[in-house]
Amino acid sequence: MQIQIVAAGKLKERYLQEGISEYEKRLKKDAALQIIEVPDEKTPSIRSEKEETLIKEKEGKKLLAKIPHDAYVIALEPQGKEFTSEELADHLKELAIYGKSKVSFIIGGSLGLSKEVLQRADRKWSFSKLTFPHQLIRLMLVEQLYRSFQIQKGTPYHK
Repeated sequence: MQIQIVAAGKLKERYLQEGISEYEKRLKKDAALQIIEVPDEKTPSIRSEKEETLIKEKEGKKLLAKIPHDAYVIALEPQGKEFTSEELADHLKELAIYGKSKVSFIIGGSLGLSKEVLQRADRKWSFSKLTFPHQLIRLMLVEQLYRSFQIQKGTPYHK
């Protein structure tokens, strides 16, 4: 399976980079993982709703430009469906069975994803009703991908 994570913004925190690197190494046996960062837009602290929409649209165009046309797209979205780890593992397994070997996970910037990105998504996934920094979500996503493949193989990692 080819898995792509397309995210707005540069990951600067070393501890997050190290965590992601560890799971990238672990995932190599199960999937080809590619992480693509697109520049996020400067977001003024005081802004109108229209300005927020424009910022999300600009980021959205950059994100969409990185997604292969034949990819199955999962947008990380607070209003999306929540999954257990087992449900995510099953979903990824089903995608592989039905020939969806390219999966792109999309992580927006601090304001979220544009309407265009959400329309392109085949599935919208919410990690939680809690709010997390979008940089931390990258680490959580890579760990959950690794966990999904371990669940599929029946290893003790998930316990």
